[in-house]
Amino acid sequence: MFNSVMKRYVVSCAKHIAAVPSQSRCLSTSPATCKSNQPAGDAENNANEGWLKKLLVRRIEPTKEQHSRMLSDKEVIYELQTHNVRPDSIDGYLKNYEQAVQLCQKIPNLQYELIGSWSVHVGDLDQYVHLWKHQGGYAAIDKTNDILLNNQEYTKLCNQRGPFLRSRHLQYMLAFSFWPNIEFKSGSNIYEIRSYSLKPGTMIEWGNNWARAINHRRSNDEPFAGFFSQVGRLYNVHHFWCYKNLEVRTQTRQAAWMSPGWDECVAYTVPLIKEMQSKILHPTSFSPTQ
Repeated sequence: MFNSVMKRYVVSCAKHIAAVPSQSRCLSTSPATCKSNQPAGDAENNANEGWLKKLLVRRIEPTKEQHSRMLSDKEVIYELQTHNVRPDSIDGYLKNYEQAVQLCQKIPNLQYELIGSWSVHVGDLDQYVHLWKHQGGYAAIDKTNDILLNNQEYTKLCNQRGPFLRSRHLQYMLAFSFWPNIEFKSGSNIYEIRSYSLKPGTMIEWGNNWARAINHRRSNDEPFAGFFSQVGRLYNVHHFWCYKNLEVRTQTRQAAWMSPGWDECVAYTVPLIKEMQSKILHPTSFSPTQ
């Protein structure tokens, strides 16, 4: 009885879809061509494929390869540190962290490089974000952690930093292969980090769409870096953008919507998102990128 009812429901839906005008957008990512004038007889035959399959417009094919290998082609791991600082301890915290950065630059054989350091000016206030790079994969991370753990000066700085903090979070990430290579900026800039929590199983589809979407955002040199998490909060994506100021940011984002195809990329990726947030960042005085 249930199967009979669902079959009639799917056939009804298929007939309704067939009546939609030809200019309607097709959301399928399969190689098949979207046809708007499907004969009713074909719709009835296709209904036998199952009502769930008919209602799904996209799917990710099974693969024996790790998704991270399909999205990132570099043996470089990035570390994102997020520190929530006590409002009355900002100066002490910044001085302490700068000393730790300078120390890491002096330690021999330490493949640990600071890429950027920022304070949050819109979003979670009294928060600092630090982006580090590890050369050599997780083996390099293990080696770096051992070196720093056994360095008394570094350990002392970490202990001194504790009272300045309210909380902290650490993520290991890989860079999307289709994003431009990271280039340090100079002058006066602001950064935006747009963070997305995706539905599990959708990272490949996200990557497929953003591999096209990034081409709409290259004209003003605003892309800085794009990452997806590997350890920490999973199915997290972080896009870093660089602008001269908030007005330039507004103009640049408006221009993207005028680019043919940008609206489709947005339409395809929005259903993949569970949660998103945006933060405006200012570089610290010791940040390699300004």
